[in-house]
Amino acid sequence: MEHVIKIPVRMLAEYVFKTGSIESGFKTASSFSEGSRIHREVQNTYQEMDQSEVFLKTEIEFDNLLFIIEGRCDGLLFSGEKTTIDEIKSTSLPLESIEENSNPAHWAQAECYGYMFLKEHQNEEIDIQLTYVHKTSGDKKFFKRSFTKEELENSVKGMVADFAPYARLQAEHGLKRDQSIKKLKFPFPRYRHGQRQLAGAVYKTIEEGRTLFANAPTGIGKTISTVFPSVKAIGEEQIKKLFYLTAKTTTRQTAEEAFSLMIKKGLEIRTVTITAKDKVCFTGEGKCSKEHCEFADGYYDRINGAVLDILRNEAILDRCCIEKYAKKHRVCPFEFSLDLAYAADAVICDYNYIFDPKVSLKRLFDEQKKKTVLLVDEAHNLVDRGRDMFTAALEKSPFLQLKREFKEKNHSLGHISKRLNDYFIQLRKQAGFSKTIECVEPLEELNQLIAEFMEHAEKELLRGSAGESDLLLETFFVAQNWQRISSLYDERFIVYALIEKNDVRIKQFCLDPSHLIKQAGKSFKSRIFFSATLNPMGYYRDMLGGDSEDYVSLIPSPFSSEQTDVKIQSLSTRYKDRTRSIKPIVKTMSDLVHNYPGNYLFFFPSYQYLNMVLEEWSISNEDICTIVQGTGMNEEERAAFLESFTADNQGSLVGFAVLGGVFSEGIDLKGDRLNGVVVVGVGLPQIGFERDLISKHFAAIGKNGYDYAYVFPGMNKVLQAGGRLIRSEDDTGRIVLIDDRYLHNKYQALLPDAWKKFTLLY
Repeated sequence: MEHVIKIPVRMLAEYVFKTGSIESGFKTASSFSEGSRIHREVQNTYQEMDQSEVFLKTEIEFDNLLFIIEGRCDGLLFSGEKTTIDEIKSTSLPLESIEENSNPAHWAQAECYGYMFLKEHQNEEIDIQLTYVHKTSGDKKFFKRSFTKEELENSVKGMVADFAPYARLQAEHGLKRDQSIKKLKFPFPRYRHGQRQLAGAVYKTIEEGRTLFANAPTGIGKTISTVFPSVKAIGEEQIKKLFYLTAKTTTRQTAEEAFSLMIKKGLEIRTVTITAKDKVCFTGEGKCSKEHCEFADGYYDRINGAVLDILRNEAILDRCCIEKYAKKHRVCPFEFSLDLAYAADAVICDYNYIFDPKVSLKRLFDEQKKKTVLLVDEAHNLVDRGRDMFTAALEKSPFLQLKREFKEKNHSLGHISKRLNDYFIQLRKQAGFSKTIECVEPLEELNQLIAEFMEHAEKELLRGSAGESDLLLETFFVAQNWQRISSLYDERFIVYALIEKNDVRIKQFCLDPSHLIKQAGKSFKSRIFFSATLNPMGYYRDMLGGDSEDYVSLIPSPFSSEQTDVKIQSLSTRYKDRTRSIKPIVKTMSDLVHNYPGNYLFFFPSYQYLNMVLEEWSISNEDICTIVQGTGMNEEERAAFLESFTADNQGSLVGFAVLGGVFSEGIDLKGDRLNGVVVVGVGLPQIGFERDLISKHFAAIGKNGYDYAYVFPGMNKVLQAGGRLIRSEDDTGRIVLIDDRYLHNKYQALLPDAWKKFTLLY
């Protein structure tokens, strides 16, 4: 045999029988935990002789390939006249909408199990049963067919024949990839200071299947230092796949460049970049129905051909490449990128495709995860991003509108919408003069109402109302997310209601995302969390789901303190003092630019403060070229902003930007493209209701709540902004920190060593 192909039953069935339409997001099956629970409940009803979770395996030769097909069938029932394969499927669909041939992949999966059983036991006939269980009501619907061994053998061999071209392509690529990896050398003439240490720590962590938290200074080349050892681990069969996870588009581009460099050095590898749906949608509307989009209509009829075509001809499957082939084969570019992610060796994407329960890549099998490493870039961002991913909110106004819209058209849907609207009204009355209501326990009555709403909304959507009522579909998705988060609710959450005039907003707010971040990543072989600002390490290890057994690597800065001239101006930038701080701040910035002409970035804690200072700055500095970060800048505007920073600028250039924004991290302005950075304030998030809830939560479990909610996240923004300045051994520049709190011990301790040799500005 040329190649041995090991494939799970479900993967084979789903590859061959892709069915449905990509508009059917509201037809989502139960979450994995719900599905497992429902499977157990059905299996508990089996009779004494019946068996559950039975491992089955077979081998089939085809076209000089040996296929090893294996999996666990849900049930083997021996109580009838014939043995029965029971395939259990949990669903959120109304059972009356499910017909015998609704999903051929379900039959195909069960037929594989049936064939494997008959082949192993030398039997000639078997019954196959599909058991559909509604996840809310628990009601069941059964379909049953009888098959001969010959029928099942023909069916399974037909699936293998359909799968073989893809399998051969992947197997041949794997051989070339591994051979090229063995020859691959580090793609630069030498390691920078700290790079070899980081690369070694990453490889050791992957080899041992552990978790690593690495604090590595800005400018040493963290991307190549994590990607290169991970690629080497693929060649040594430690892993088969890597995910490079980012928070921003700019860092995604850095990862693409790292792979391109290695490919130029002879590496044979396939990389896929997943771009957000709203950026790549060909219609610009994001509506995935056949009425709205020709690329959605018949997607599953064309996708296998599109995948084979692009994999045969391309290695770097970035946005441009994917869009080109998507247009050629008339498939949705976003869904195309998701399908390609399962075929690629390396996937570059946002955090949410692994950690967010709404959009994670759910077709990754546990066996695949065990051979996959997660490289989490700029991992400090995952704390707040994780909090957002595991938070859900509902508002009163959509239910009021749906009550009116469906009062006559659909009495049941109109009635449940009215009951939900009434629930919100009751909360508003309960609040009285208060703006908020806090609840530690989940709102069971609301959760039940939402479950009923989803049931009626699904039925209406299946009748075609998705096209007529965008509001219904949008509200369904919001309700679905609420239900999903409610299944995760524990002591790390709080529910609160916010009263805003006539509207009411209820939130399941994730106070501490650490447990869920850990759960989302635990099935993968290794997790590498790295950043230039995992400081303090204890806080980030705690908040990212780490424990005492995880590896920690603290890479010292390769840059000397002499490269950075640090000054601190002891001035209050607290909210109450901002108006009188403006003139001193402008004088400091003006003196800096006039005394040391060059390119500068000035960072502020908010757009409001930025604009206050900008107004004063403009009066006395008309001769200095000044550009300003705007709210909601698109990619072209961001690129133009950065392109203004050139090493050969005539005169000075000043960019006004916000801390924590797109220009305060993940950008590379080497040499004289950037000569100085001014940071106004200590970056603390604005004092607010949610931040105070976080503070109270961590204080109650023995942590410093204020530091967890405000100080550590705020100072991280400062360190990231200052980190834009020194990007190589040859860079020099000036940093001015404007706030009297920089002289306090707590804040001093959080500064990099190179910044601690500062002088005071008076």
